[in-house]
Amino acid sequence: MRGLRAVVLTACAALAAVLVTGGVAADASWDAVRDHSAPRVTSATGLYFALNDMDAQIANQLLAGDAPSLARTRADAARVYEQRRVEAAGYLRDLAAAAAGDPAGEREVAGVIADFGAYEELAARALALGRTAEYRNASHLMRTRLLPEADALVTANDRAFEHTYRDALGRAAWARAALIGTGLALLAVLVALQVHLAGRFRRVVNPGAAGATLLVLAVTVVGAAGTGTQRHDLDVARRDAFDSVLALTRARAVAYDANADESRYLLDRAHAGAQEAAFLGKSQRLLRVPGATIGTYATGLDDVRVADGATGFFGDEFRNITFPGERAAAGRVLDRYRAYQRDDRTIRTLARSGRHTEAVAYCTGYAPGESNHDFAELDTALRDVIAINMSAYERASADGARGALPLPLGLAGGVAAAAGLVLLGLRPRLAEFR
Repeated sequence: MRGLRAVVLTACAALAAVLVTGGVAADASWDAVRDHSAPRVTSATGLYFALNDMDAQIANQLLAGDAPSLARTRADAARVYEQRRVEAAGYLRDLAAAAAGDPAGEREVAGVIADFGAYEELAARALALGRTAEYRNASHLMRTRLLPEADALVTANDRAFEHTYRDALGRAAWARAALIGTGLALLAVLVALQVHLAGRFRRVVNPGAAGATLLVLAVTVVGAAGTGTQRHDLDVARRDAFDSVLALTRARAVAYDANADESRYLLDRAHAGAQEAAFLGKSQRLLRVPGATIGTYATGLDDVRVADGATGFFGDEFRNITFPGERAAAGRVLDRYRAYQRDDRTIRTLARSGRHTEAVAYCTGYAPGESNHDFAELDTALRDVIAINMSAYERASADGARGALPLPLGLAGGVAAAAGLVLLGLRPRLAEFR
């Protein structure tokens, strides 16, 4: 009996250790996801968006020029440019702090900071001189250096998030297997103890050993379910929610850049063909319409449906609809995107027919039915879907973090109680040998 008692207590200690170790590991995983991985991706995508919109607002200011009728457009563009510039600087500070101690990461962020300063100088010169050629230099730097660097930061930080996610899944799987294995071993020892007591002392049931057996069984079942819940919360946070957040925030940045291509098309008529091709390329990145040209893309969107398995950033979201209200919100994105693309056809038709002033007014107009109004509607629809997925991410990650450590600690207390019941159950039997 003393030998069996020692085995039971050792197995109880092992099960408690597995529970505590698994809980600490899960808690650390959620800290890594919530405090490091996800915020870094968010900062990188925020930077990518801010840079895109900065260049768009410079183009809008130059396009408005000194025309009195477009004074509000120029003022709004200047205000938004300054807002995005401050946001970009803040994201760069966050990314620099996150990269501290990582030589490769520090070099990447330092390169973006240097190019960011160079772009600001070129943009300021373009505005001061009011010259398209000067803006062309600034935009070239943005297109060839800054945006690829920012996109690389998004990719690198998302890759790090993916590694954290997979590592957390691995820890949860280990904790589940170790918990079930140790719990079953302890149950086997408790059954053996009960059988020994029944045979040696002619007692059908030892209350202490029986109570401990039921308690350990409950701990094993609840603990296994808890690790399953942790894995579910990880999947919801990463796959169902954050993957959509990433696709949609990238889509929003590309959409702003495409909108700027319309301004560049009207501003830089010497390179109108290149700006037109850039707009079509970004449109295809948002939602692919196979074989479409600049003239057929808008009509090709009429055949696209949310449930059709489309490709592109919007398609990534359409294939990952999970949460209540998300499908309807995604449908609004598609509707607003169709309206915006129809506006683009109007802009180009006006420009090609020699009605440049009307094209500029329509491109920069905020009245219902004009381009900037419909683009703002598209942006609102995008932000609504992002908000649905971001809220789901926050709920899943909060639920996972909340249950990561308290439940295992409580179950470890249950194991300690089971050990106490065994000691109490054996005490009268051992007393018979004194």
